[in-house]
Amino acid sequence: MIVLGLTGSIGMGKSAVAGMFADAGVPVFDADAEVHRLQAAGGALIPAIEAAFPGTTNAGGVDRQRLGQAVLGDAAALARLEAIVHPAVAAARRAFLARHMRADMVLLDIPLLFEKGGANAVDAVVVVSAPAPVQRARVLARPGMTAERLDRILALQLPDAEKRARADFLIDTGVALDETRAAVVALVACLRDHGVRYCQACAKSSSIPKPQD
Repeated sequence: MIVLGLTGSIGMGKSAVAGMFADAGVPVFDADAEVHRLQAAGGALIPAIEAAFPGTTNAGGVDRQRLGQAVLGDAAALARLEAIVHPAVAAARRAFLARHMRADMVLLDIPLLFEKGGANAVDAVVVVSAPAPVQRARVLARPGMTAERLDRILALQLPDAEKRARADFLIDTGVALDETRAAVVALVACLRDHGVRYCQACAKSSSIPKPQD
């Protein structure tokens, strides 16, 4: 089984690309979705988060805006939150891999894959990227987002240029959606037909074989 790690900075279109992998028949583990599940009403992490950050949960689960205000820009608070969340997400990821152990390929959608050392646990890393103005426009269009908050989030993430440099495979999301989808389909086909090393060599020469019609 090939284990791919998918990552990219905020606003780069990672979720959309993960959906394209799923459409291509690749099982996807969505770390963000798992965090949402664990923090939703009745979620397993609610008691621990409320104890560590009083007033950040309610009947609907975690109040993400309040929790974000409690940790953003506070390294110690963020570390406390990660100590609660990361072990639970890691356990869910192990369960996912066990469920799909017979699959030829799986995708782990993990936003901070490089930042938290997760790249060492996958066979290859797929990075999604778009031009900075496109990224910024996408993020600032989100409800409640400000330029200051975006800058603080980006400060916690590895720069896009470094992610691109460390990628085994790069998916451009600054182009038409059909072009991005075609790149995903071609990559999946290449990996299934030839394996990671061959496709890495193709990626370096920008010549990943396209699937036959």
